[in-house]
Amino acid sequence: MNENYFQLFGLPVGFAVDAETLALRYRDLQRAAHPDRYAGASERERLLSVQQAALINEAYRTLKDPLARARYLLELSGITLSDTDTRMDPMFLLEQMELREALAAAPRAADPYAALDQVRTTAEATERHLVEELAALFQRGGEALQEVPERLRKLQFMRKLLEEVDAREDDLAHNS
Repeated sequence: MNENYFQLFGLPVGFAVDAETLALRYRDLQRAAHPDRYAGASERERLLSVQQAALINEAYRTLKDPLARARYLLELSGITLSDTDTRMDPMFLLEQMELREALAAAPRAADPYAALDQVRTTAEATERHLVEELAALFQRGGEALQEVPERLRKLQFMRKLLEEVDAREDDLAHNS
């Protein structure tokens, strides 16, 4: 099947995706391809339905997540992301160091949950800003797509930081 994920969901190819439409189409596609519907079918038809359901799940996860969606769009545009390219804006790295210091200090704060919440709020705001920048870059297209990988690296930093905030909150909850 040469159909891309956007075509599978009947959506225009682009970074901006209507989350509600995506969810509705996901449910419709899953319902149509669900293996239980093929219980009395041939072995081949059952196998194809399982494969189609897996493809629908993968496509949905990719299109739902801005980071995965951006990576996929770059792939569709023929731009390969380099795992070895670690260039990063020095100001962004400085901000990351400050946020990580705040995260490390949070458990010792007078109100550790408030300290963690402050780190989370800052990280989520940065994440939203990066997603907005990605949308603008994809909207412009062409040469602007060359700036996407750096934004993706920054977005990955923010995701990792938010995961660490969650882990610290879990640690606090279990050690209280």
